[in-house]
Amino acid sequence: MLVVTRYTVPAGEAAEFQELCRAAVEVLVACPGCTGASAGPALDDPTLWVLSSSWESVGAYRRALSSYQVKLVAVPLMYRALDEPSAFESLLSWTPQGGLHEEESAIGSVAAAAADGERAG
Repeated sequence: MLVVTRYTVPAGEAAEFQELCRAAVEVLVACPGCTGASAGPALDDPTLWVLSSSWESVGAYRRALSSYQVKLVAVPLMYRALDEPSAFESLLSWTPQGGLHEEESAIGSVAAAAADGERAG
């Protein structure tokens, strides 16, 4: 699972925002199930920042959000995020160690189960 949050950061606040991102990355990667995190500004627009993290599962991400440290450090930062979808499935991934890996879509199976439930009801 991939979580991507974007932020608009005035130029004069970039250094302070970077420190907030550093703290958020540190607490997120300390959570079980986090497989990586990064943050930084867009090359074409330095007032647009992104914080991304990857997770073993939706459950691992949700459990991390209920961690005291994440609530204290990362969640206040995330409240500043642009209001847009931020959680994504990772259907295709590549690593130097494992090559290309493809996953089944959980979204498709959830939608199919919901449709089956509607037909049965």
